Amino acid sequence: MGKVNIEQIKKLREETGAGVMECKTALEECQGDEEKAKIWLKERGLEKADKKAQREVKAGLVSAYTHTDGKVGVLVEVFCETDFVARNEEFKHFAHELTLQVAAMAPKDTAELLEQPWIRDEARKIGDLLKEKIAQFGENIVIGRIFRFKLGED
Repeated sequence: MGKVNIEQIKKLREETGAGVMECKTALEECQGDEEKAKIWLKERGLEKADKKAQREVKAGLVSAYTHTDGKVGVLVEVFCETDFVARNEEFKHFAHELTLQVAAMAPKDTAELLEQPWIRDEARKIGDLLKEKIAQFGENIVIGRIFRFKLGED
C-alpha cells in the first residue's frame, strides 16, 4: 500500500465529507490516487446506505420554501435516526435542496422525486444524492411527504 500524507486525507475529506479514517483507508487502498479513492468511497458509501435502509427513523425536520414571487410554496418532510443529525447544518441544507427540487420539478410523489435528475447536477438523480447523504451522515435518511402548492392550482 502507498504512503498517504495528512494533506491528501484532509483534501479528500473536504471534497467528500467522509470520515478521516475512511479517507485514509480509501487513499491507502488506491495507492494515493485521489480520484480512485473518491470512487472507492462512493461505492463503499452506497453499499453502507443499502445496509442502513432498514433502520428506524424517528427524528428529522420539515423544510419549507416559498418561491420569490410568492406563488409557489413547498413543504418536504425528511427523516433521520437522531436529533444530532437533524440539527446538522448540512442535513438542513440537504432538506432545503429537496424543497428547491420539488418547487422546480413538481414531482407528484416521493417515488417520482427520487427518480428525477437533480436540478444542480443532472447526471445525478435525487435517489443517488439521498444515498450519498446516508453514507455521509452514517444514518438512514428517508424523504417523507412532499407538498407543492401553486397559487390557483388544485
